[in-house]
Amino acid sequence: MIRDPSDLQRYNASERANHWVVGICFILLALSGLALFHPALFPLTGLFGGGVWTRILHPFVGVVMMLFFVLMFFRFKHLNQMGDTDWEWVKRAKEMVDGDDHNMPEMGKYNGGQKLLFWFLGLAMLVLFVSGIIIWRAYFSHYFPIGVIRLGAVLHAAFAAVMIIAIIVHVYAAIWVRGTIRAMLYGTVTRAWAKQHHRAWYRQVTGK
Repeated sequence: MIRDPSDLQRYNASERANHWVVGICFILLALSGLALFHPALFPLTGLFGGGVWTRILHPFVGVVMMLFFVLMFFRFKHLNQMGDTDWEWVKRAKEMVDGDDHNMPEMGKYNGGQKLLFWFLGLAMLVLFVSGIIIWRAYFSHYFPIGVIRLGAVLHAAFAAVMIIAIIVHVYAAIWVRGTIRAMLYGTVTRAWAKQHHRAWYRQVTGK
């Protein structure tokens, strides 16, 4: 890909690597988790070497994802504080979905929708990690009463399902808004993209 020298850097290599490690772990966890969730999806265990290996690998991949997510969380937490402009963006999000985003409130590096997703993912990861520890039979579940284990299993499945839906929406939005994917592939975006979708951030990094 030929890049314009005037493009703006949105993410450095370390930030992109952090994002992709979390993303790859999520895909592995979603596939292995679905395989363990329902017998109809059990054939997915073939991707991991069978049912036994799927059950062994799933929690360890979860620990890796949590470690890198925590790193990413504290990297971007300060950029995801909700303000009045963000709530205004959320209220008018339908305009953007309808294809008219020219009159949306000026956004910083992230818009209101992205910020809400960030905080939801933070909550979901916490619930999934804690509940995952509780139901991890090989090491921890024997420390908890059966009622707590059952509750942990329900919460784990529920938050995992909602998180899968949220990530699908996240990926769809990144594809739908042309020019977004390259930010996580190459680290840069065009000035036109930044000016249209994140004008306050554009003004901040360009001084214009």
